Amino acid sequence: MKFILDDLTGDAIAQLLQQHLEEMYSTSPSESVHALDLSALKQPCIRFWSLWDNEQLAGCGALKRLSHNHFEIKSMRIAQSYRQQGLGAKILYHLVADASQQGGKQISLETGTMAFFAPARNLYSKSGFHICPPFADYQPDPNSIFMTKQL
Repeated sequence: MKFILDDLTGDAIAQLLQQHLEEMYSTSPSESVHALDLSALKQPCIRFWSLWDNEQLAGCGALKRLSHNHFEIKSMRIAQSYRQQGLGAKILYHLVADASQQGGKQISLETGTMAFFAPARNLYSKSGFHICPPFADYQPDPNSIFMTKQL
């Protein structure tokens, strides 16, 4: 498997991100969905990584620069056929390493509080993230939990 700094022009990535958005809107109230669509991920402050198994898209994740040394994880997603294989941890590790290589000192994220998001929260906790107050432009939300980690 290999990571590619993706330009977000491929059909496979567009389909995976559309599935991600659909699942987020089916799981959370619309006002609590903070997933970015394809066009929003094309901001210059975002580095978008895709993970490929030969020609098959296995997953993706994005890293948004919030400040000189603070980054946010966005749009982590594993393709359905690649779930339960440890790829979420692989993508998370890659994003944390990328933030660190870019001079990051802190990396944060937002995820849901519902049971659906429990595996993600568990992964983040095991990876050294801890609960924190809302950051950047986020506001307190009973459907969101905010986590951060010092690099």
